[in-house]
Amino acid sequence: MDKLLKIITDVNSSVNNFIWGVPSMICIVGVGLWLLIRNRGVQFTKFGYAFKHTFGKIFNKKETSDGAISPFQAVCTALAGTVGTGNIAGVAGAIAIGGPGAVFWMWISALLGMGTKFAEVVLAVFYREKDSNGDWVGGPMYYIKNGLGKNAYFLAIAYSVLGILTVFGTGNATQVNTITTAIDSALFNYNLADRSNTFTINLVIGIIIAILVALILIGGIKRIGSVTEKLVPFMAAMYIIMAVVLVFINIKSVPGVFASIFEGAFNPKSVTGGVVGSLFLSMRKGVSRGIFSNEAGLGTGSIAHACSDVKHPVQQGLWGIFEVFIDTIVICTLTALVILCSGTEVAYGQAAGADLTINGFVATYGSWISIFTAVALCCFAFSTILGWGLYGSRCVGFLFGNKLIKPFMVVYAFVAIIGATMDLGLLWDIADTFNGLMIIPNLIAVFMLSGTVVKLTREYFQDGPGRFGVETGKEN
Repeated sequence: MDKLLKIITDVNSSVNNFIWGVPSMICIVGVGLWLLIRNRGVQFTKFGYAFKHTFGKIFNKKETSDGAISPFQAVCTALAGTVGTGNIAGVAGAIAIGGPGAVFWMWISALLGMGTKFAEVVLAVFYREKDSNGDWVGGPMYYIKNGLGKNAYFLAIAYSVLGILTVFGTGNATQVNTITTAIDSALFNYNLADRSNTFTINLVIGIIIAILVALILIGGIKRIGSVTEKLVPFMAAMYIIMAVVLVFINIKSVPGVFASIFEGAFNPKSVTGGVVGSLFLSMRKGVSRGIFSNEAGLGTGSIAHACSDVKHPVQQGLWGIFEVFIDTIVICTLTALVILCSGTEVAYGQAAGADLTINGFVATYGSWISIFTAVALCCFAFSTILGWGLYGSRCVGFLFGNKLIKPFMVVYAFVAIIGATMDLGLLWDIADTFNGLMIIPNLIAVFMLSGTVVKLTREYFQDGPGRFGVETGKEN
């Protein structure tokens, strides 16, 4: 058994290193640059307009049609899947392995990713369908099927299969494991529990999470949207406020931190004392962690956006720009500043996770902040479970129809118990590999359908945002 596990681990490691290595970096950055040029840098030239018509209207109440959710609920559901432990643990890992310069490359990936996510969302809304329940469904598998035709149908199937395989690990088990770790840490630090009771406590936590996830997901897209529109703004605002206050407390360190980020981006040795000496390593960690955080290139977020009640695809595409900006430029940058401004020690060259971010908060606020970090991690992880549950159900629906969606959701919820009580090292690595494989069919489709994105974008802005002559989606 041990030999078999070692073989699986070695094979997965080789595949993972290839997928998240040079080829994927070239594909992700290449498609991002292609869209930047073809669509005239819409994420920059229309950023002010996008911000005004997204963040500027989040408090506008709007009645939605049957089978749809509001644009704000759609972006919250998408953010629920993207704003997760990667924003806390992923950034810490990128800095530890790639040095402060990794943050710079994370910014670059986000700036290109804003255009990629815009394109994904536009395509998802334009090529969406209504299923047998009357709900809007869309995402990479649908814009591959409806945009590229029968010859590319195998790519849609491949994406859906990989999506189903990924959600149990990336979207559920590892997230629940993060929740139990955070709660255990907070309880033990405050002597509210004994370590001998850890398994029992984690089992109870897993059961509670499984029940909550099942109740929310089985309630359908409207219930998911209703929960995420409350949870996501709360958790993001709470984290941002605490991080911003920390930065102001350590304001004298900020200029030096930004200097280390820019210098380390091109000369990692000078900042890390020679421990991180590879420019490519810094670049790779920054780009890969940025993508892992905002999912631009994976196409998963567009599945939630496709449920939105909008008249024109570009309207929702603007929310895609906003989503990446909030997720990476704002939240991930604040996490980096928490680590680098607080003066907490970073062991460059060694793997690190959420503990490094937590140490940054503790170094400034004191040990009581561990309760806050536990709550933040729990909110981030739970929202990710909900977001990925939707993604998985849409992949199941695409392949097998709606009859298997509820059984899938029950199984998906049950996995929370496994995630709460088991060591998930190999499962996380395998899920990460499947996650990377999803990039391939999605980016092929986005590249080949980029002309459609350009046409819709120019039509929207040339004809005027008030004139919508585009028919989106179709009945099944």
